[in-house]
Amino acid sequence: MRRATKQRLWLAGGVVILAAVAGWQWQQDRAQAPGTLLKLDPSAVNDIALAVGHHPAEHFARRDGHWWRTDGTPARADDGRLDELAQTAAAAVLSWRPANDFDPARIGLASPLAVMTLNGQRLEFGETSVTGPQRYVRVGDRVALISVRYTPRVAVSESRALKTGKDQ
Repeated sequence: MRRATKQRLWLAGGVVILAAVAGWQWQQDRAQAPGTLLKLDPSAVNDIALAVGHHPAEHFARRDGHWWRTDGTPARADDGRLDELAQTAAAAVLSWRPANDFDPARIGLASPLAVMTLNGQRLEFGETSVTGPQRYVRVGDRVALISVRYTPRVAVSESRALKTGKDQ
């Protein structure tokens, strides 16, 4: 065999080994990625229950592509706000830890700031993390850190009514 042919074979072998190692690393990274808050597509969310602070729980259902408040007399709800709440299911998790690694009172989960249920899956929102704009969320027996952007809030009209002391 000529010298140039041997060099090409060694080079091809090196490329194959490098590709195999890169593929293995990619699979390892993917297996260890924290993923999303729920294994639920936001477009599949049809029922939302939300209780923020000491406010009474609100219940919503998606019907014919629109959100409806189902407490009392059914009424149309803000589709944008409810779609935003449904997006919480796909919130990127920065890290997961077992719930028993924490003292619930220290991270605001002894009395959660908000409790949201998406298609029967309960999410409890605690305090923000000291390490950045992140919030603790308990999902079953695990606690996730997610962006504070996914923190549920009361509707703007309700928060204005609470501030002024009137119903709107």
